[in-house]
Amino acid sequence: MPTITTADGTEIYYQDHGQGRPVVLSHGWPLCSDAWEHELKVLADHGYRAIAHDRRGHGRSTRTSAGHDMDTYAADLATLVEALDLTDLAVVGHSTGGGEVVRYAARHGAGRVTKVVTAGAVPPVMLQSPANPEGTPIEAFDGIRAGVLADRSQFYQDLAVPFFGANREGSTVSQGQRDDFWRQGMLAGLQAAYDCVKVFSETDFTEDLKALDVPILIAHGDDDQIVPIAAAAYRAIDLVRLGTLRVYPGAPHGIVGAYQEAFLADVLEFLAD
Repeated sequence: MPTITTADGTEIYYQDHGQGRPVVLSHGWPLCSDAWEHELKVLADHGYRAIAHDRRGHGRSTRTSAGHDMDTYAADLATLVEALDLTDLAVVGHSTGGGEVVRYAARHGAGRVTKVVTAGAVPPVMLQSPANPEGTPIEAFDGIRAGVLADRSQFYQDLAVPFFGANREGSTVSQGQRDDFWRQGMLAGLQAAYDCVKVFSETDFTEDLKALDVPILIAHGDDDQIVPIAAAAYRAIDLVRLGTLRVYPGAPHGIVGAYQEAFLADVLEFLAD
């Protein structure tokens, strides 16, 4: 099982497919690199070296109770990139992973990262405040923490419904896809899943977005019930210098179905430019 070891001894598992220009993909909460398996295959089939890791405390990486903050997540990603000596690198992040790749690129990516892609990503900041009135109230995140702590198995089954838009008329998401969300969520340690709620909801990426000096594709579904587009992509695009915004009508938070097909086409076009 391929892993790298961080400075504090945490083992980070990763998948590595194909050959060519490297693309590293970062998953959302509470998932793991398996969330990107379709994208990994498509990218490898198109001549890229496609890599995805399990964030610390998630998937097959060490179930550590330490380091659940965005600076450490970005440093872990930097350790992976440096261990594999990746250059001319594109980074892709979904949801929490979108924040991770933005912080990584802004603070560690000089000389390595040439393109950034986010999808349904949390930047600039999710939490509602006077400066961010379109954000999500703290009570919603308190509810997530309570659900994870009380019965995370049932909570993940319930969360899969809005995650994939299964509560919308005409939804075609399968039970199998919802079950796989539950499966991946249950691989995350309880401490990691609980602590990461604060990380994805309260971390402010404003200065990271401003600091990016490489092209960024910001993708978002306009029916995202988990990371509403008004406080995310519509604000993020105004903070970056070299940004392209792609909005997918009716698309949910989870990247599935027609949304996945359109998103992948846009990513391949963006990477080829």
